[in-house]
Amino acid sequence: MSGAGVEAAADGRLRCSWALSTDDYLVYHDTEWGRPVHGDDALFERLCLEAFQSGLSWLTILRRREGFRSAFAGFKIPAVAEFTDADKERLLADAGIIRNRAKIEATLANAKVLADWPDGELDALIWSYAPAPAPATRPAPRTLGDVPAVTPESTALAKDLKKRGLRFIGPTTAYALMQACGLVDDHLADCVARGTVA
Repeated sequence: MSGAGVEAAADGRLRCSWALSTDDYLVYHDTEWGRPVHGDDALFERLCLEAFQSGLSWLTILRRREGFRSAFAGFKIPAVAEFTDADKERLLADAGIIRNRAKIEATLANAKVLADWPDGELDALIWSYAPAPAPATRPAPRTLGDVPAVTPESTALAKDLKKRGLRFIGPTTAYALMQACGLVDDHLADCVARGTVA
C-alpha cells in the first residue's frame, strides 16, 4: 500500500488510491482533504478529530463526525471550555464518539487553554507553520510512499502547541492536520484533486 499511487474511480477520474475504499473517503477526499481551513473553531475541530484518530482509522472518525460535533457543542471553543465534570461523564458514555478518557480530557483542557487566546491566534499560529514555498508549488508526491508522516514543520508546530499548553498533539498528528487543512498539498501528482490547495 505504501507504494500505491492514483487509481481510476467509477467516474474514470484518477484519485489518490486511499480515497477509493469507501464512498465516505471519496467524498472527503474530493471536497475537503487538502483544502485550506481557517477560523479558530474550525481548526480546533480538526485538531480534536486528528487527536481522536490517533491509533485508529480516519474512517472511524469520519463516520462519527456528526456525533462528535453534537457532543462537543459544534467545537465552539468558548462552549467547550465551559464543559464540567458532568459533561466529561456524559462524553464518556456517548456511543456517538470515541470514548477515550485521555483524548476527551485533552480536548476539554485544550479548549480551556484556547479560550484565553485572542481571536484568530490559533489560526495564525497553525498557518505560520505552512512550509514554503506555497503548497501548490511544492513537488507533488507520485506515490503514497512519497508522502511523509512527519516533517520539520509538523515537529515544530507540535512543539509550539505543547509549549503553549495544548495536549495530545504530536508531530504525526500535527502533520495530519497540515494535510487535512491545506497547509500542504499531498494529493498525488496525477490526482484530479491536486492543486485545489491555494
